[in-house]
Amino acid sequence: MTAAARPLPVALLLPGQGSQHPRMAAGLYGHEPVFTAAMDEFFDAAGPEGGPLREDWLAERPATDMDHVTRSQPLLFAVDHALGRLLLSRGVRPAALLGHSIGELASATLAGVFGLRDATGLVLDRVRRLAEAPPGGMLAVAASTAEVTPYLSGDVVVGAVNAPRQTVLAGPDGPLDKVDRTLREAGFTCRRVPSLSAFHSPVLEPACRGAAERFAAVDRSAPSVPVHSAYTAAPLTGSDIDDPAFWARQPVAPVLFWPALEGLLATGDHLLVEVGPGQGLSQVARRHPAVRRGTSAVVSLLPARPGPPETDRSALEAAMARIETAGHPPDRPTARPPDRRTAGPPDRVTA
Repeated sequence: MTAAARPLPVALLLPGQGSQHPRMAAGLYGHEPVFTAAMDEFFDAAGPEGGPLREDWLAERPATDMDHVTRSQPLLFAVDHALGRLLLSRGVRPAALLGHSIGELASATLAGVFGLRDATGLVLDRVRRLAEAPPGGMLAVAASTAEVTPYLSGDVVVGAVNAPRQTVLAGPDGPLDKVDRTLREAGFTCRRVPSLSAFHSPVLEPACRGAAERFAAVDRSAPSVPVHSAYTAAPLTGSDIDDPAFWARQPVAPVLFWPALEGLLATGDHLLVEVGPGQGLSQVARRHPAVRRGTSAVVSLLPARPGPPETDRSALEAAMARIETAGHPPDRPTARPPDRRTAGPPDRVTA
């Protein structure tokens, strides 16, 4: 295999709620030093909660359900961030970052908007608040937002626009089940998203009150590389970064992943690398016209489904080989990552 003559710039895609599973990326822990160090930094920053989080992450049968907000959200954040650090240590220098749901906070941390210790505290504060919210869930529907809107009722709303015909609904369990049945009877294909909370719906609004004060209390910096927001479908601006309410409302606000992806690829073709468990965002990205015509490409860092530890390692090495073939030769892995407040040398500031 020979490297591409004109390598595509790399954009990292960081997944969120629904991609979690027991032992996600755990096959790299203790095997990849940079990944291991980044996870340990997170567990250390989590204080007394770090030990139980680590135990449940590594357990075949976690004591707390991995779909519960107190496990899915912090561990997705940690794994996304640690995988990003691993790629940086291998010499990959992203030109852009795009996160889905909690993946946006991981993207912002990787780009240096937040320090890891501050971000960990913000994530844990978020999940403590959300754990007190009424039970709810999310439903993926193979339909456009226009098609599903007439069926919405009982506080069920559009929680995410992942693709032109992949819409995620969110709401309280009872009303969501009713909408699910009605949509299926109408001939739509539906699938429950692994979540015990109604993310990206007004159900969580009361639980998020007061979160802005926590964001206001931490330092925030301009990103070292553009972070494309799945909440504004545009690169983060200085006003976005400086507004505590922008960050505090993210569990309530709808995720506009497809519009954000379109905005990213409107800046030029990219090598889209999914940095997180599963391949959900890769599957969505492959539907984009730029990928379908072959001018942009997609690489997944981890396997599509859970498996033994060796599958995480082999998937990583296969992904690195594809990234190298695409024109990004790796650096020699290092035993310890540098102290990265940023994701590499400053590129352009989007403020």
